[in-house]
Amino acid sequence: MPRRKLLALSAVLGLSLLCWGNSEAARPKDEMLQLYGAFVDAVEQVEANYVRPVPRKELLESALRGMLQGLDPHSTYFSEGDWRQFKKQIDGSFSGIGVTVGIDPDSGRLEVEAPLVGSPAYAAGIMAGDLIMEVDGKSTENMTSDKAVEIMQGRPGTTVALIVFHAASKQTETLTIKREVIDLPTVVGDRRKPDDTFDYMLDDGRKIGYVRVTSFVQGTVDDLRRVLAELTGRGMKGLVLDLRDDPGGLLSAAVQVADLFVEDGAIVSTEGRNIKKSTYEAVKDGAYEGLPMAVLINHHSASASEIVAACLQDHKRAAIVGQRSYGKGSVQHILPLDGGDAVLKLTVAAYKRPSGKNIHRFPRAKDADEWGVSPDDGLVLALSEADYAGWQKARHDRDQISGHNPEPKDAKPFVDAQRDKAVVAVRAKLARPQ
Repeated sequence: MPRRKLLALSAVLGLSLLCWGNSEAARPKDEMLQLYGAFVDAVEQVEANYVRPVPRKELLESALRGMLQGLDPHSTYFSEGDWRQFKKQIDGSFSGIGVTVGIDPDSGRLEVEAPLVGSPAYAAGIMAGDLIMEVDGKSTENMTSDKAVEIMQGRPGTTVALIVFHAASKQTETLTIKREVIDLPTVVGDRRKPDDTFDYMLDDGRKIGYVRVTSFVQGTVDDLRRVLAELTGRGMKGLVLDLRDDPGGLLSAAVQVADLFVEDGAIVSTEGRNIKKSTYEAVKDGAYEGLPMAVLINHHSASASEIVAACLQDHKRAAIVGQRSYGKGSVQHILPLDGGDAVLKLTVAAYKRPSGKNIHRFPRAKDADEWGVSPDDGLVLALSEADYAGWQKARHDRDQISGHNPEPKDAKPFVDAQRDKAVVAVRAKLARPQ
């Protein structure tokens, strides 16, 4: 075997040890060598015959990304530069347009999971379910969500050009959005007061509070505690917790939020093939464990928001209202490569509800299969595509209304049938003998 091919084969074998070395399902050694040999032949053919020169490192990194992309949308490879950028994201110190994205299974394009309330993307009219077709002239077809995050981030004040297909209007729009430091509240209310702060008391007569969690980050539980303390001071007797269009976030934040309302028992567990099962238990603190509640979810409630909803449902702590959640219940671990300069973000486990039921919607899962969180009997209120788009637009506009940006005189009344159904569920709980 030529020395160059032998060196390349050795490099590929080294990279492959993480995935193959200790696996009980590893292929026989001769079959492995045959497969690696075919891979090295393909690399050499590309190096020799492709229309332009391509560095070998670029080829190998592309191969790694392709391998992981074939597993699920959440597993990926980070080179040294990619990893530095991703660490900024998970550390919370980054600037961008304020949008979370996933992969649309039908088109392979980037799908907006949710714009962060008050972010540049939100102000530009980007909605959950929209498709991002291009970013700065680059097609998003087969682009990973992590790569999209990387290129949409940048220095504050710089701009990014997007071509967006709006799911509601079926129209394509070109947008130029200025990046900002993303440091936005994740705990918001139903409407703003004249001083621009949110009013969290939805029904002052019956003392029913309303809190919307837009994502789960490090400071979410502290902000939620502050709001709940404010509502308690105003005599709160019941609560609507709105998790619609919440794409999730940190597992630790979800556990802390659920723990505010659950006295004891499991909150969530994680199970995988080669990791030890972990169960996160509630710790009694007596704050809001008996508070009558309803939780709102929809088809864009994912990950951490599903953990909270499932926990409160299984412990019979809250009525679940709305429509079936997204079904994103997988756990990713960061596995170092090449001395830690590059990493794999690999799906290694799935979340389990306190009841032991599955949350994650695996590829090719059917509606009849067990995944996600479904509303309680009698509390399902699924919106049509047109009604959902109308609610999104009205919700977006209402979030912008304040003392500095008053509501137009001819504005239509804000109608939120799902929220109103949740209020009725809380009233029913309040009417029962304690």
